[in-house]
Amino acid sequence: MKKILVTGGQGQLANCINDITKNNNELHIVYVDIDALDITDKNAVISYFKQNNFNYCINCAAYTAVDNAESNHELAEQVNYVGAQNLAYACKDYNITLIHISTDFVFDGKQTKFYTEEDLAQPLSVYGNTKLEGERAIANILNEHFIIRTSWLYSEHGNNFLKTMLRLGSERDELSVVVDQIGTPTYAGDLANVILDLIQKNATSYGLYHYSNEGVASWYDFAVTIFEIANIKIKVAPIKTEAYPTPAKRPSNSIMDKTKIKETFNLTIPYWRKSLENCIKTNKL
Repeated sequence: MKKILVTGGQGQLANCINDITKNNNELHIVYVDIDALDITDKNAVISYFKQNNFNYCINCAAYTAVDNAESNHELAEQVNYVGAQNLAYACKDYNITLIHISTDFVFDGKQTKFYTEEDLAQPLSVYGNTKLEGERAIANILNEHFIIRTSWLYSEHGNNFLKTMLRLGSERDELSVVVDQIGTPTYAGDLANVILDLIQKNATSYGLYHYSNEGVASWYDFAVTIFEIANIKIKVAPIKTEAYPTPAKRPSNSIMDKTKIKETFNLTIPYWRKSLENCIKTNKL
């Protein structure tokens, strides 16, 4: 039986992993949040790993409040960089494979083509910078790692764009959403399945990978599609980024090329609208 530690145990990705594995007797999964394990405390991490015999660590813990990170740089760095570094050292000491979740926000969005794993990462925000620092720390410390960059993650769990749009759709008659930032909405349940597939296949093709659902959308497209599937009548107006200023800059294009992960692990990735429809209808959102 494989024993797996999942950090960020209260988050949407961890919840999706839990949903999928509830009846799986081959995996023993321990979920922790900051109350059970503070990943920014190196001694606590080492001690926790010493007391348990894990085969894998899935690091879903992150400081993801993109705008708040601009004024909370130290906290974002502690979680996204130092925390990732601490986990990497502990995984190296105890022969554990680390699966780390990163972000499309490591890119500046200025190129017109899809981003591959080889493209230069130039974050625009504190959040993006600290996540990139975490990636680099892991790669420098530990050979047995998978770093998976994903984008626009949503699910039936926690707080995310889908849940926000559904709430606003019940409160308002009209809404303005940014149309000039493009990427790919990604269902956390699909990402969870990929992570678990790597573990169950005993995959050893370590390294950096991009994973999102297939297709391209703007935040406006995403919102309109949510309301359409949920049968919510609301007027949605497309606006440019400059009309909705935020503390953190976002990449205008964060579409990721997924050729590497598809070919390496023989994956078929669902189209974003299909996964969104399944999420909303299956969970009666």
